[in-house]
Amino acid sequence: AVNPEVRDVFRKRAAIVRALREFLDSRDFLEVETPILQPIYGGAAAKPFVTHHNQLKQDLYLRISFELYLKRLLVGGLERVYEIGRDFRNEGVSFKHNPEFTQLEFYYAYADYQKVMTLTEDMVGHVCDRVLGTRMVEFNGHKIDFSGPWRRLDLRESLINAVGIDIDLCPTSETLEAAIRSKGINVKPGTARGKLIDGLLGDFIEPTLIQPTFLYDYPRDISPLAKNRPGDPGTVERFEGFVGGMELCNAFTELNDPLEQEARFSEMGRAYEAEDEERHPMDEDY
Repeated sequence: AVNPEVRDVFRKRAAIVRALREFLDSRDFLEVETPILQPIYGGAAAKPFVTHHNQLKQDLYLRISFELYLKRLLVGGLERVYEIGRDFRNEGVSFKHNPEFTQLEFYYAYADYQKVMTLTEDMVGHVCDRVLGTRMVEFNGHKIDFSGPWRRLDLRESLINAVGIDIDLCPTSETLEAAIRSKGINVKPGTARGKLIDGLLGDFIEPTLIQPTFLYDYPRDISPLAKNRPGDPGTVERFEGFVGGMELCNAFTELNDPLEQEARFSEMGRAYEAEDEERHPMDEDY
């Protein structure tokens, strides 16, 4: 009541959601809703909340992502779909993490990650125009320019420059752990290779990405739903977008080979310890 800047945050947030819908609707995307209570959770590496359905006498999970259900709609012939809604992850809290949060996910049949990068640039720019009337934004003392095109950085090269470690030369968790320790960085023994890479990214690259940046071509280890780069079985066509030293978005060219997907899920299950909270269950229907 006495802080007009707080009320302004609510108004801007509502305007942002309106602008996102306007942008996607104008490009023939269909807004849908998918189940919040799911018998099998998936679409992200995260610990779910668990609840119980009395009538069905069955435990259910609050969704950690819309992903696997939205992709079912692609198979059903809806080639451009999106959802804006709540996801739930029973994990830690920080200035970047909340156990329940609002997320936009969209899926675009026949578009690869390069096309989605361009669409994302255009979408964020449209939101800036509609909500602020400018693509120059001040955040934490930085003047951030959303006018595009966004900077594009290869993940492997970025890690070489930031930490001096070439992940292609460290194909196992043991070799990568040894390389990380050789740089004087402490890690938990036995950590999966994908988690080690993600930790390096979060500690040494992400905080430096202030201007809008796409980090692309990720290791297969941490991208079980993404398609491989042609001729490179260890790398997938995936990107994450960063602004202000924080992750803003994540996308990839979808893996559409069912046998390869089944093998990836099985491999991911083996890569994590049985008690690991982020262990991904097998979804046979998907």
